[in-house]
Amino acid sequence: MSIEVVSDAPAREASVYLHAYNRQPITLVRGAGCRVWDDAGNEYLDMVAGIAVNVLGHAHPAIAAALAEQAATLLQVSNLYYSLPQLELAEVLTTNSPFDRAFFVNSGTEANEAAIKLARRFGGTRREIVALSGSFHGRTLGSLAATGQPHYQAPFEPLPGGFRHVAPNDVAALEVAIDERTCAVLLEPIQGESGIHPLTDAFLVAARAACDRAGALLIFDEVQSGIGRTGTFYAFESTPVVPDVVTLAKGLAGGVPIGAVLARESASAFQPGDHGTTLGGNPLACAAALATLRVIRDEDLMANAAARGAQFAAGLASLGVEVRGRGLMLGLETRGPIARRVVDLARARHGLLINATGDTTLRLVPPLTIGAAEVDEAVERLAAAIHDAEEEAA
Repeated sequence: MSIEVVSDAPAREASVYLHAYNRQPITLVRGAGCRVWDDAGNEYLDMVAGIAVNVLGHAHPAIAAALAEQAATLLQVSNLYYSLPQLELAEVLTTNSPFDRAFFVNSGTEANEAAIKLARRFGGTRREIVALSGSFHGRTLGSLAATGQPHYQAPFEPLPGGFRHVAPNDVAALEVAIDERTCAVLLEPIQGESGIHPLTDAFLVAARAACDRAGALLIFDEVQSGIGRTGTFYAFESTPVVPDVVTLAKGLAGGVPIGAVLARESASAFQPGDHGTTLGGNPLACAAALATLRVIRDEDLMANAAARGAQFAAGLASLGVEVRGRGLMLGLETRGPIARRVVDLARARHGLLINATGDTTLRLVPPLTIGAAEVDEAVERLAAAIHDAEEEAA
């Protein structure tokens, strides 16, 4: 199988767009469920889902209907006024939840920036935030300073100070790092961009205990792992630990930009004027989020994520590769530095869209609506692409 791609988009972009992306050479124009089509009419099985964003798949009718209705009613009013979709979304996310208050932004990066500011406001004279090496919290200067990957940081130094990094799952290092200067610990319960690395329960329990001793906030970045992706609404729900603050984005509105910070009452340190956003929590994004959450609940998609994730993991393990993750947030290690070539061959020869987070790591974050037959199809196509890449490398 070989897919012919004919598109003038790369040449057009080269003359008008900042060169910030190394895009794959296809132009996607339409989607339905777990499948997308390019401008040459080629069909692909999509295991990237907008990088864990399209939790209901592409062009879900519930999101389309919510957007159309809200767009014909009220798009944007700013946060100078109350709006009902924002209020209803805050109520949905805090009802029967460990969290008492919500704040809405436009992305995961903005959610983490807001959480960093909230921690500093909470801490008073305590300003330091402990984060983890290998983490990823965003691209703005504050979230980038929290990110524990020097290759992202080096071109933009000097970065804001006040961050200390320790190795994931190193309890002793964490306990040494948390002291009288610490206002918060910020971590991903499953590190995403570094290759799908879950933190151990023992480490999370130690982080909770150390924060309690120091009077610091425990903040979980669930931008990628939240919204049902791991089989529970939050990844932390399958651990013994509940954070003081959680950040969300990506799948929250099924493809419409939105981010959220949820906090316990004891952590809700913001006062009027401390933080703000013009577009955050606008009626359109909140209506899409409400529709997304209703479908996840009504169609029991968290249970589907758990079941299909187990099916995926079993299928991938049969290929003889290491599999990590939980639910539909999976990473696999290739035998040798062929992951990026596997991505190319999967797309070009086998009509499968996947993502590499490193030279040896592939990431699969498909829609939560994926069916059993589509999982089998994805495993079969991926196996063929890995075989092709290994033969090339031999």
